[in-house]
Amino acid sequence: MKYKEFTSFSACCMILTAIGIDIMLPAFAEIRKHFSLEESTSGTPYIVTVFFAGQALQLVFGPLSDCYGRLPILRIGFALYIVAGLAAALSNSMPVMLVWRFVGGAGASAVFMTTIAVVRDHFSGDKMARTMSLIFTIFLFTPVVAPFLGAAILTWTSWKFVFLTPPIFAVIVAIWSLRMKESLPPSQHIKLNSRSLAISFSQVLSNRNFCRYTAVTTLLFGGISAYVSNSEFLVGSIYRKPGQFSVIFATVGIVMAAGALVNTWLAGQYGSRRVIRALILVYTIIAGILFLVTYLVPQPPIVAFFTGIALLLGINMSIEPNSSALAMKAVGEAAGTASSIYGTTFFFVGALIGSAISFFLKDTLLVMPLGYLLIGMFCTILVLTASEQET
Repeated sequence: MKYKEFTSFSACCMILTAIGIDIMLPAFAEIRKHFSLEESTSGTPYIVTVFFAGQALQLVFGPLSDCYGRLPILRIGFALYIVAGLAAALSNSMPVMLVWRFVGGAGASAVFMTTIAVVRDHFSGDKMARTMSLIFTIFLFTPVVAPFLGAAILTWTSWKFVFLTPPIFAVIVAIWSLRMKESLPPSQHIKLNSRSLAISFSQVLSNRNFCRYTAVTTLLFGGISAYVSNSEFLVGSIYRKPGQFSVIFATVGIVMAAGALVNTWLAGQYGSRRVIRALILVYTIIAGILFLVTYLVPQPPIVAFFTGIALLLGINMSIEPNSSALAMKAVGEAAGTASSIYGTTFFFVGALIGSAISFFLKDTLLVMPLGYLLIGMFCTILVLTASEQET
């Protein structure tokens, strides 16, 4: 694959995670009716949360990709994602659906982790940051299009057909992957035994640069998880404007895509380290303003509230390619293991942070901006205390 095709293909691999969530958000109301859940419940976000929780399996797939190569793990991920997607669509109870959603998340994790490892096999530093920004820019058009697609499908048929769309897309991407060549030469494969695993994990976890910027990405992803999981609940149940959900979700997605695209220029001009320091300060200031507004007006106008959320998530998507590049900068041949730890941490722990925000959100809207403010403050400490040697 040449660079443009590689970038597009990598974005489509990551889209599997996004489309596995975003397309079904408009269907949450119908799912609540189908499974006889209370209309005011925020229980449907667990359909998102367990999918994110499946990312923990990256800890298994990462070392396997260092041992056997990237392509075998990529194809295992496609298989799990497709089978689980079909099974979730045909589930006759919420618990069964959640189990298959977890399996689907595991499949998505294998694809996602392998994609980052392959990018790291080819690039590092600011070049990786620019490449990841391009991938994220394409990837982030999913939140723009997916809710409208999900809503359109619902006008003609049921939520089950909405759930069938992601595995169908995965089949197409899996066929496309046949053009991809292995990026990890056999000479660089790591033997899979307890000693080699211990060395690989120790090498990665002892890297302060990796741990610091993985923590930054994890905290920021907690904010994204909270928004994605509760966006339909916020618009439909709190603001009671369900008809505006797709437009609001798409608009926020456009701002996020714009943030990732702007970073392709910022990283090239100023470098990942300077960009991430400046943006994290701006993020914290905006979160503080949104918190203050929501504190003074418990339910601010919907346009004002979601403008603040959009700005925060747009900045978030300018930060994350840089934190990814800085975290993966010095992991060497253990890119698969590093990618698995990185992906598991920010998906799994980030999802838990999002779930914590979701738990308290049912009581007050103020929890959302408070969560973003705390995330910004902790990220500011992590970024500003990094030494020159670490970055």
